[in-house]
Amino acid sequence: MAVIEDPAAAEASLDPMRSKLLAELVEPGSATSLAARVGLARQKVNYHLRTLEKHGLVELVEERRKGNVTERVMQATAASFVISPTALASMQPDPGRSPDRLSARWLLALAAQLVRDVGALINGAAQARKRVATFAIDGQVRFASAADRAAFAEELTQCVTSLVSKYHDESAAGGRDHRLVVAVHPAVKEQ
Repeated sequence: MAVIEDPAAAEASLDPMRSKLLAELVEPGSATSLAARVGLARQKVNYHLRTLEKHGLVELVEERRKGNVTERVMQATAASFVISPTALASMQPDPGRSPDRLSARWLLALAAQLVRDVGALINGAAQARKRVATFAIDGQVRFASAADRAAFAEELTQCVTSLVSKYHDESAAGGRDHRLVVAVHPAVKEQ
């Protein structure tokens, strides 16, 4: 997985044809082989591939001589891509603008910040050839009533606050700050 932080790379990846080419290039392919699969002229495919290559989304795997022509075999630089809100610059959501714990918009801004932060960590770790230590819990709970949901939120707040108080050490020399995000939202049913 790669995180796209550059606005121009994000724009290039969001073009429908380029997005389709990226999906096809999980396995190496040439403009000729891709043209047949996506129903586009080889020259147009080459144009899109050059744009994707310019932004580091695809890379050259090999070159093959075929008569007077050199065929370039390309592959996507990742199996999947996530566009960081950083690519949106001044439009990126900021949870500090409206800190309402019960607001869906605040939750979305917080999620965008999470994608932005973890994306930066992934990119930095990749450059340093290191791993990022993270932890996540994902689960589902069905509440019988809105009152039960509110009671759950209150109890969860107390538990998390207690754990943070127990383990947070402001004076720890060499300690490292970690962000904690807990979210509860209605589950989206898959179609």
